[in-house]
Amino acid sequence: MKDQARERLIFALDVDEFEEAERWVKLLHDRVGVFKVGKQLFTRCGPEVVHMVRGEGADVFLDLKYHDIPNTVAMSGVEAARLGVRMFNLHALGGRQMMERAVAELDRRWPKGSPERPLLLAVTILTSATSETLHEVGIDQPVEELVPRLARLAQQAGLDGVVASPKEVEAIRAVCGRDFAVVTPGVRPSFAALDDQKRVTTPAEAIAAGADYLVIGRPISAATDPVAAAEKILEEIAGALERH
Repeated sequence: MKDQARERLIFALDVDEFEEAERWVKLLHDRVGVFKVGKQLFTRCGPEVVHMVRGEGADVFLDLKYHDIPNTVAMSGVEAARLGVRMFNLHALGGRQMMERAVAELDRRWPKGSPERPLLLAVTILTSATSETLHEVGIDQPVEELVPRLARLAQQAGLDGVVASPKEVEAIRAVCGRDFAVVTPGVRPSFAALDDQKRVTTPAEAIAAGADYLVIGRPISAATDPVAAAEKILEEIAGALERH
């Protein structure tokens, strides 16, 4: 069960130096199956950091949240897949046409079921956002209603899953079923601070709700003993998997 837990744990490489990212990967790859490479690190280091993670025997979640005209997003997704990442994402708010075009370009090169094909995920609503945040930009639908709506739209467009707060996992499962991946940031074990996340749960709660992958950063990186913190989180995930 510990191996299953490792495959579900994604560590956020929220750093800006290649050497620091490499240090974290070497330290944690025995306990973390996937490392998230976001905008800051990728802008600084580029594809080299993806190759480094894969070279250490781990997988990459390329978290660049593409949101642009359909052709630009689709061809960016092709390049992400060519890097050999395990998963990458785009914004569901980009709309059906944008998402469908990204799926179509992946399908042409890597048919569904191909081992080289990454998971294509849609970001629903960022975990730092609240209904007040959305209201400021003219979206009056509550977060708890908008998230499953966007998840269903992504599923209809052919995507493999979504990135969403663990608070919305059950609602997503209700409209999308079990065969749809859910990656959840905003996961904080009981021993960690909330930081700037607003909609959070513990790892065990997220797994119980139906999450497939958990993105965790500062609860590990800010711990006095990061390896011990990762191990503790793995044990919590493994225990939740046994119960569910």
